[in-house]
Amino acid sequence: MSDPIPPLPPTIEYYRPSEVYVPRPQKRRYWLHILLFLATFFTTLVVGAHMEFNFQNNLPAFSFNDDVLPILPVDWALAQPSRLLLGLPFASTLMLILLAHEMGHYLYCRYYGVYATLPFFIPFPTLFGTAGAFIRIRSPIPSRNALFDIGIAGPIAGFLVAVGVLVFALPQSKMMPLAPAASEVQLGYPLIFHLTWAILPLAKLRAGSASLQGMYLHPTAIAAWVGMLATALNLLPGGQLDGGHIVFALSPRAHKIVSRVTILALIPLAIYFWAGWLLWAVLLRITGMRHPIVPEWPGVTDERRWLALFGLAMLVLTLMPVPVADGSLLEFLARRR
Repeated sequence: MSDPIPPLPPTIEYYRPSEVYVPRPQKRRYWLHILLFLATFFTTLVVGAHMEFNFQNNLPAFSFNDDVLPILPVDWALAQPSRLLLGLPFASTLMLILLAHEMGHYLYCRYYGVYATLPFFIPFPTLFGTAGAFIRIRSPIPSRNALFDIGIAGPIAGFLVAVGVLVFALPQSKMMPLAPAASEVQLGYPLIFHLTWAILPLAKLRAGSASLQGMYLHPTAIAAWVGMLATALNLLPGGQLDGGHIVFALSPRAHKIVSRVTILALIPLAIYFWAGWLLWAVLLRITGMRHPIVPEWPGVTDERRWLALFGLAMLVLTLMPVPVADGSLLEFLARRR
């Protein structure tokens, strides 16, 4: 016979169940998402109208000298509301690419039971009428596999749509005349543009121009260009960007190191190539040293590690050291003298 178990001290409440509090999801503000979507569609419509007007008149897409127009020529567009129709190809294409990217994230959040907002679009007076879009994740991510899938789904969706647009839009572009009008903005091109230029049957275009620099891009091709830039920026391996999520999912311990290396790499890129990289270095410095907690075990599957190579390939194909020519910090300081 075993010895009897002594009674528990009265201070120990052995049978009291633990209480678990589950926060209720915040009420969705559909009106805000719709308002931002419509506002962004309007700003991209205005910008696209001016691009299409320039394209039809054999002018560079970002030629402002002719009418002394601002970056966002609202007055010019509304002076003849029919002009807004010119912006439909660019605006609808760009919004589709951005929406595909964000819905890739959103749908995988729904798949894994992660609470996320609908996309917030950002209307902004940039060359393209927007500063992009984003979703916010408001509940924990259950596993590294889930984090990986949510992180890479957006870039894949946006990239594939942008590639489809590029294949359709590049043949619609035009050769520049022998004495082209001056443009205030010269775009650089990612590797995917050069590959598409080399692969597609564009004999008529290539006969008049040896490179993309001798082309007036169709506005929908410019929308594809913006989609490629957005893909590259989001795939930067650091912080809480999509690339940072992928790195954290693959190796949580390497996340901080990779984020620091990315920041250090962006600084010389800003000095010698494009000043905008400095802004991204600052953003990564602010968010790059922390990441939402995700259970360390289990790790990601081998299939996802192979898919990460496709993510790396997308970064290589879309990354542009010089998105805009003559925009490095050194060139900016030289102009200020």
